[in-house]
Amino acid sequence: MAVTDLYNAEFMDHVSHPDYKYQMECPDCTHEGVNPSCGDELTFSVRFADDGTIDEAAFTGHGCAISQASADIMSDLMVGKTPEQAIGLCKLFMQMVRGEVSEDDPRIDELEDAAILKDIAHMPARVKCAELAWRTLEEMLQARSKK
Repeated sequence: MAVTDLYNAEFMDHVSHPDYKYQMECPDCTHEGVNPSCGDELTFSVRFADDGTIDEAAFTGHGCAISQASADIMSDLMVGKTPEQAIGLCKLFMQMVRGEVSEDDPRIDELEDAAILKDIAHMPARVKCAELAWRTLEEMLQARSKK
């Protein structure tokens, strides 16, 4: 896989014009995530709808193009999902970028636009960059469910 396959127009649009990178007013939950191997940091925030689904998702922070695009793509995917669905998608995404599910596994379709990051599995040094937002959201939702 060539790196240029990853850095396509769709990916770069999430880097250059993220829809979900902003400071959310009055979030229900926030959680900080750090990738100590490269210094990427983000704070992920969500607000829940009355039915318990994720009504709004946003992030702030800094990092490489992969971590920022991954966070924006993930935020879009999570709106309308229950916490349980969101955790399941986080687990599936992390399996995908670690190469633990095959690229033609039909479950990958559930990740929608996040499937463009599947080639990260061939770039081991970048897996933690791609996972940062997903791991942060999963930790936040799991901690919330224990309250």
